[in-house]
Amino acid sequence: MSSTATEIVLPGKVEPTGLEIRVRELPAPAAGQVILRMDATGVSFAEQQMRRGKYYDQPAFPFVPGYDVVGTVTAVGPGVDPAMVGGRYAAVTKIGGWASLLRLDAADLVPVPDRLDPAEVETVVVNGITAWQMLHRVAKVRRGGTIVVLGANGGVGSTLVQLARHAGITVIGTAAARHHEMVRELGATPVDYRGPGLYARIRELAPDGVDAVFDHVGGDGLVESWQLLRRGGTLVSYGTATSKDVEGNSQLPVLKLFGRLMLWNYLPNGRGAHFYNFWAGRRFTLKAFRSRLRTDLTEVLKLLSAGVVTPQVAARIPLSQAGTALTLAESRTVAGKVVLLPDAA
Repeated sequence: MSSTATEIVLPGKVEPTGLEIRVRELPAPAAGQVILRMDATGVSFAEQQMRRGKYYDQPAFPFVPGYDVVGTVTAVGPGVDPAMVGGRYAAVTKIGGWASLLRLDAADLVPVPDRLDPAEVETVVVNGITAWQMLHRVAKVRRGGTIVVLGANGGVGSTLVQLARHAGITVIGTAAARHHEMVRELGATPVDYRGPGLYARIRELAPDGVDAVFDHVGGDGLVESWQLLRRGGTLVSYGTATSKDVEGNSQLPVLKLFGRLMLWNYLPNGRGAHFYNFWAGRRFTLKAFRSRLRTDLTEVLKLLSAGVVTPQVAARIPLSQAGTALTLAESRTVAGKVVLLPDAA
């Protein structure tokens, strides 16, 4: 049977107030699929770029945003274990998460412990996988090392700080001064990213260089991030925030970034430069991609359950007020992730 879904639609390059609410019939799940009732979804930096048409490979307008989701399975299609009905799962969707109901492939779902708050889980789905993979699969920083996390108060940044501290790694985190206490509580040494002596201050804290820098900002500051590395260190670039409000081709800043990182990797200086792409390899090795995602998110959820990772929920806002949530997320006044919840019945 079909279901009625309420969705938030991004109709084009609009302000957050330009988001639209759509109600449509969602077809019954096909073979291998489920219907997932949204319990929590979130506002990530990707949606902020998408509304400007600046996300690297976003679909054509109009579409439903929503990079990840936590929800409860309400129906399954042919070939799917009926025991999944009633279970809570997380999924990374890239788009489509801002909806009351979603039709997803069962193979993309990762089980979520029932005792966990779905809003808190939502803060560590794509953010947790991203942080875990950058730290342990890309940079491979060892216990006793030192790293720099740009935007340590953000969704990915705050999770990365906690994972690193749990792994015995010293963290220097950049953030606005109003977020410094929060960054300290997470276990990092805060540095004001607005200060004129930002990189000089980091060098004072780590005079011999650092083992890794995690940079989502891009732009000219990427050179400074590269120069912070000691021999054997790794730069992990995972965004181009500086180009968010720049008009023009959305792919050009990323292509320039790729070129710069590739050049640095050829230099004989014993340092590495990488661009982290969450979706890397999915097109060619879907089974391996899903297995890796499930393994890494399960590890993060274990740490969340154990209290090692403290979820950073900036706000809980009803789905119908997604425009308000997006405005808040873009205000740069919050720490953690803005979470969307189902509207009250």
